[in-house]
Amino acid sequence: MRRLWLVFAQAVTVSLAVLFVVLTLKPEWLNRSALTPVAVQPAVTTVTAPPISVANKGAASYADAAQHALPSVVQIFTSKETRVQRNPLLNDPVFRHFFGDQLDGEQSGRTQRQLGLGSGVIVSEEGYILTNNHVIEAADEIEIATNDGKKYLATVIGTDPESDLAVLRAQGKQKLPVMTFAREDSVRVGDVVLAIGNPFGVGQTVTMGIVSATGRNHLGINTFENFIQTDAAINPGNSGGALVDVNGNLVGINTAIYSRTPGGASLGIGYAIPTSIARNIMEQIIKTGSVTRGWIGVEVQEMTPEQAETFGLNETQGALIAGVIRHSPAEAAGIKPGDILLSINNKPQQDATAMRETIAGLQPGQHVQMRVQRQRKQLDLELEVGKRPPLKMNQRK
Repeated sequence: MRRLWLVFAQAVTVSLAVLFVVLTLKPEWLNRSALTPVAVQPAVTTVTAPPISVANKGAASYADAAQHALPSVVQIFTSKETRVQRNPLLNDPVFRHFFGDQLDGEQSGRTQRQLGLGSGVIVSEEGYILTNNHVIEAADEIEIATNDGKKYLATVIGTDPESDLAVLRAQGKQKLPVMTFAREDSVRVGDVVLAIGNPFGVGQTVTMGIVSATGRNHLGINTFENFIQTDAAINPGNSGGALVDVNGNLVGINTAIYSRTPGGASLGIGYAIPTSIARNIMEQIIKTGSVTRGWIGVEVQEMTPEQAETFGLNETQGALIAGVIRHSPAEAAGIKPGDILLSINNKPQQDATAMRETIAGLQPGQHVQMRVQRQRKQLDLELEVGKRPPLKMNQRK
């Protein structure tokens, strides 16, 4: 009996040893027959992305777009004569007793040249150049430099401070390379864009980013705001330069940056005026030398949720009339401070920004129907649109 147990133990030991070797070296031998039943695993459904076609791949280079746009972007150099600030010591009676007459003579009539720089976009073969108003504001001498190194003097055709746009014209009869405009409203969030300009005066520079947002407003930059936001690096000197798409077509005029650092270093938040706005303003300036906008003579403000609830309105509905200017079309029509403007020619006005843009787009002399709410009652008023005067002429009632 003892002999049988010894033989059995040896057989089991050998079997286990063989099984261990097979599992280690040739596990596939056991796949055809399982030693014990195995529960059937449920099928797993996976989603596999389709192969990426060449057309959908990101461009390896934007050299073609840059080459198409670069010749039409110019560097702008400005200068203006400013009077030297009076020495504050001249206001001290004791100091003036000893040195006043002598220093008065030295200080009187002293001026200096203040230099500025920016960028611009050539928009016609006749030499018209689109840029920002703040680039050339108060300049008494303007020079442009093209991509090939040639320089020309330029004159101001007209400006529009409320949109921060200006049109220049290069002197001479030479033909300049013209920027191609992209189709209006073709810009989408996520589109790749290139910013071209003259940052810090280092020379023509191209940076790349995407469209971060469209329709940005309430920024306090301009009176009329409808910006493209991009994270393409924009720095001082880029103002007035081009924002182009991947085909090198103009989609905006670089105008401002958001920055918390001295000198305005780029933080990836830049703003450009879309061509849908810039082109309309440019054409008006070239045709008449100025921009004509509708005006009714009111000051408006956004309504808070609390105010909207008080007036029984949706918080995104209407614009609150904060003031009415003397002798304005609004005063003649009977609009009063505290009224809420709801619609213009049956077009609902969602907020103060929409109202400003709607009124600005009206033609002076045009008669419009305005619906206002006054003390929870709605009134329909007829108004003749006036011509928007310079900002300094606006006086609140």
